[in-house]
Amino acid sequence: MATGPARQATIYRMVMAEHRCPYGLKAKDLLRREGYAVDDHWLTTCEETEAFKAKHGVNTTPQTFIAGERVGGYDDLRRFFGKTVSDPEAVSYHPVIAVFAMTALMALAARYAVFGTPFTIRAAEWFIAFSMCVLALLKLQNIESFSSMFLGYDLLARRWVPYSYVYPFAEGGAGVLMTAGALTWLSVPVALVIGTIGAVSVFKAVYVDKRELKCACVGGDSNVPLGFISLTENVMMVAMAIWMAVAPGMLAMAG
Repeated sequence: MATGPARQATIYRMVMAEHRCPYGLKAKDLLRREGYAVDDHWLTTCEETEAFKAKHGVNTTPQTFIAGERVGGYDDLRRFFGKTVSDPEAVSYHPVIAVFAMTALMALAARYAVFGTPFTIRAAEWFIAFSMCVLALLKLQNIESFSSMFLGYDLLARRWVPYSYVYPFAEGGAGVLMTAGALTWLSVPVALVIGTIGAVSVFKAVYVDKRELKCACVGGDSNVPLGFISLTENVMMVAMAIWMAVAPGMLAMAG
């Protein structure tokens, strides 16, 4: 790896009126952050780009050269600097962590905005309700992909395929009603039913049948493994439904 203040890198990247390669921008930014002066060469036409790739025997751009040697594309450049390169096929809990972290912060912020204090039981209720809404939104982005993955393990969907299309709407609708605290006679049984079926389905697939599957909880395009997190999501939904069913009576008795 080059060292010293005079480190120089050359990059060839696509910059056209209709397309500016995002990986070229990332590669240029990475080089600068690593202390390199960048000799930035633009490939401004498809013909110029194809000629460059043919000349150097590469299939993609951008391409970076350091000390006269070709390093490669953006991923190769990250490896050159000892940085991690994400594997699009690798399983990851990041989507679920991102959802729950954001909905928790949303619930605390909403509670603080309304009542001036974030840490209350209502904030916990909103956290679950917001999570249901966001998870439903992710499923609805590509409902066909979600339903295909969901059919891999959900017990009711396997017997009645339309349920795989109904589920995101039921989850989102129940989440909205629970956020508002309205129509609990509808939201509670819906959440209780879909949450219970989901929990039983996940438990059977993972802990009884020992199957290794991807979870459809954050949509059909994710690589989240089916397991404890998926089970927890459904258990939280069931717990929320039970709480909203019994909480009014408990508060009345306490009063």
